[in-house]
Amino acid sequence: MALPTQNWYASWFDTPYYHILYKDRGYDEAQAFMRALMAYLKPKDSAKILDLACGKGRHSVFLNSLGYNVTGVDLSKNSINHAKQYENENLTFKVHDMCKPTKNTYDVVLNLFTSFGYFEDDEDNLRTIKAIKEDLKQDGVAVIDFMNVANVISNLVPTEVKTMKGIDFHIKRYVKNNHIYKDISFKDNDEQFEFTEKVKAITLDDFKTYFKKAGLTLINTFGDYQLNDFNLETSKRLILVFK
Repeated sequence: MALPTQNWYASWFDTPYYHILYKDRGYDEAQAFMRALMAYLKPKDSAKILDLACGKGRHSVFLNSLGYNVTGVDLSKNSINHAKQYENENLTFKVHDMCKPTKNTYDVVLNLFTSFGYFEDDEDNLRTIKAIKEDLKQDGVAVIDFMNVANVISNLVPTEVKTMKGIDFHIKRYVKNNHIYKDISFKDNDEQFEFTEKVKAITLDDFKTYFKKAGLTLINTFGDYQLNDFNLETSKRLILVFK
């Protein structure tokens, strides 16, 4: 049986099974979101963008295709190795822990698709916010795209089975100790695997506290990828723009 390490994201994200389970994530939706976000932010044509926790780089690659100079960073070596095939003069991928500053500065820092709140120690969430601040140019702006935990919890599907590439992924979801859990178990080639995703149920007020402690200012909040207003009960996303 394959068991996760202490940091679940370090083991789970680096397996091929993570990408099999989530292979149907919408590229069209992601690209439409990036177009809408760039139209709102209006970065200059030569803007430097940091895609923090970029995964295999789908957002980074698209943003680069729009003409921006993009750096994608992620803790997963396998994801970065995959993304490196897309590198060019204005697109770079690196292995990096987002709790730490990159030692460069950017016009825009993005943290997308609920790539936040994974840490065992809540202080690491604040460290990440502070690192984002250090990564920003003086007039730079940052965006965190997080789930709306109130909506997620009220619509939680306790159990389901997803079959992807012939593998039955048994999924159990629950809330415990202010975290949203997803237990994932499956068998492949007669070997049993078990992983658990664990994300802190961070609210808008929690983020405001992080920003205040880090000396950052919340500019705007949106509730979906079309950048409609945030509604605590009905919005599926919590998209925060800050500087």
